[in-house]
Amino acid sequence: MADTTEINKPFSPEEIRRIMHHLQQPAVFLNMTCDWPVLHWTAEHLSSCLGDRLIRFRLGRKEKTQAPAPLFETQCSYVEASVAQFLSWTQGQSGTDVEPFSEYSCSEYWAYADYKYIAMLFQDQPFMFEHVKWSEFGFEGRNGRESTLWIGTEGANTPCHLDSYGCNLVLQVQGRKRWHLFPPEDTAKLYPTRIPYEESSVFSQVAVLHPDLRRFPAFHGASEHIVTLQPGQVLYVPRHWWHYVESVDPITVSVNSWIELEVDDVARVGEAVTKTVVCAIKSARSDDNTDSWLNPTEEEVTSHNENMQYLNLAARAWAQKQRSSCHSKLSPELRDTCRVKRDSGGQIKKNSDRVRNCAPFSIPYGPHLISVRCQQELRRTTPEDVEVNSSSNSAVRSQEDCAVSSDPAQTTKFAAAVRLDQRTHGCNAGSTRCRECDCADRTSKNLSEDYKASTHTTITTNDLLDCLVHPDIITRVTELLLEKHTGSDTTT
Repeated sequence: MADTTEINKPFSPEEIRRIMHHLQQPAVFLNMTCDWPVLHWTAEHLSSCLGDRLIRFRLGRKEKTQAPAPLFETQCSYVEASVAQFLSWTQGQSGTDVEPFSEYSCSEYWAYADYKYIAMLFQDQPFMFEHVKWSEFGFEGRNGRESTLWIGTEGANTPCHLDSYGCNLVLQVQGRKRWHLFPPEDTAKLYPTRIPYEESSVFSQVAVLHPDLRRFPAFHGASEHIVTLQPGQVLYVPRHWWHYVESVDPITVSVNSWIELEVDDVARVGEAVTKTVVCAIKSARSDDNTDSWLNPTEEEVTSHNENMQYLNLAARAWAQKQRSSCHSKLSPELRDTCRVKRDSGGQIKKNSDRVRNCAPFSIPYGPHLISVRCQQELRRTTPEDVEVNSSSNSAVRSQEDCAVSSDPAQTTKFAAAVRLDQRTHGCNAGSTRCRECDCADRTSKNLSEDYKASTHTTITTNDLLDCLVHPDIITRVTELLLEKHTGSDTTT
């Protein structure tokens, strides 16, 4: 007889949808996935499920010194290998068992199978889709088919970036990953770039673990939020939050799903504008236009005609949705989303009008929902602040690692653990930024003046693009295009 015992979850699907609607910063959900079959998806289990199927791994050299710049995907090496070969490589084996990795020492390189669509990996085993239950987070019918798999070794990382579309739900399955997150209003301090180009990803030029503050002085004022995600926990990443993610255990597995939002229709128009400009300029011949500018996730450089067709399709899709909503002009909600709002001092404001106009709602933080906050006062951890154990997660906290406990009895301790994680890894908004290996004791003004004095004034193609397709500029251009498109529609 089948076991029909129902496990009580801390939140219902409807409650989680309401919580996510009001959340304005990252948060971790605990005790929501204990009965999800996907928690059995360790690398070993995936190896048995996938057999000899080859998947692409990205490899990067482990940094023995502080890297002065991010390691973008265009700078990595790639191999096609089975998960079984990957596991043999991590165990130090040699020979045919690890042939694709033979040129890379496991002690010197990390490996990452990232952005692997579960729908494609398990197209012959569709029952696997049901192992992921995003429906319990309020997204009815959503499962592994709309999810992505990530398998990596210690040190494997994703460069700091923001996603143009939607919000993000991330389930940690095996091992731990450390997330460094920054709010949308810190965009200028992250020095955004669209090179390498990838649709829907805006990269940061800053190596966030070891920032070059002479070159990027404003970064020292960024509000860094840090959390180490444990198996079974789900991280919610709100729209347009920057994030750098790094594996901190020998083997890590995670599953995520990008959740579509209504405002994505506007974002798609902006991304089409960006692609058209980037491809047009980077495809032109010039002495400094010789870099690898197209991210490996993009299949090929598309022609200007193709890019313009896509732009018009995106604009028409937006207009059609506007008409179906009985609007002939930009709706107030979309206008608020599209326009960059600034305060009296000219600084970008957080887009929270939608939430502000809703009925009062208190987010139920506690043993099952933890806010990932920025630590305002930098304090060094002391040797006695060493350990917090949870019977369900065996979470250990130390100077090198801190995590959220999932034991309800540890509410105070695991909340302190999140704060300790943020203190340990250096977050000090409002004052001089400091890290264990990187202390900045000069003001942003001094750093900026020093850098200006030491650099030449030649403007490169990429410098030009960083201005032309800066998120603020694209936002305004998109708004103008949609207003023009709507005006022409209403006169015909």
